[in-house]
Amino acid sequence: MAHLRLLAGLGNPGPEYNTTRHNVGFMVLDRLAQQEGLAFAATSKWDCLWTRWNEVILVKPMTYMNRSGDSVAGVLRYFRIEPTELLVVVDDVALPLGRLRLRSSGSDGGHNGLGSIIAHLGEEVPRLRVGVGAAADSADLVNHVLGPFSKAELAVVSRSVERATEAVRKIVEAGLETAMNIFNRAE
Repeated sequence: MAHLRLLAGLGNPGPEYNTTRHNVGFMVLDRLAQQEGLAFAATSKWDCLWTRWNEVILVKPMTYMNRSGDSVAGVLRYFRIEPTELLVVVDDVALPLGRLRLRSSGSDGGHNGLGSIIAHLGEEVPRLRVGVGAAADSADLVNHVLGPFSKAELAVVSRSVERATEAVRKIVEAGLETAMNIFNRAE
């Protein structure tokens, strides 16, 4: 990964989705913005909320998850950012609740938001997957990812969002490889 220039957190717009598993990407960007005293502004140009954190642009696509690539690709083109200078933060049902997994590239792993980004930019897109746990019934995946975290899960989620912001900071400070060595291990 070249140096980080764009951080995209994926989720769905609207208050009904704020505390759902699918919005963990938004939660990470919101936490970083809160820590840094940043405010997001809406832009119809790329259909997203965005702000700047030093040299890094933070983006929350407002296109709904399945069309995240439309927004993120537009921002990349406008600012002439390479896909390898992007980090996408997404939820992952294949990871246990609270686990983080950084990767420099790969498939979408069945994640429609990441799939949309890959369709626009190719698989060489760094990503930070935040574990939200598997659905009890695999046939109920949509309700699982669009469902809110239980009260028992919230403390774990809060900690994983905090660790994910630490991982982003480590990427900016020391690069993706260093961050992978630290944050891909179980806490």
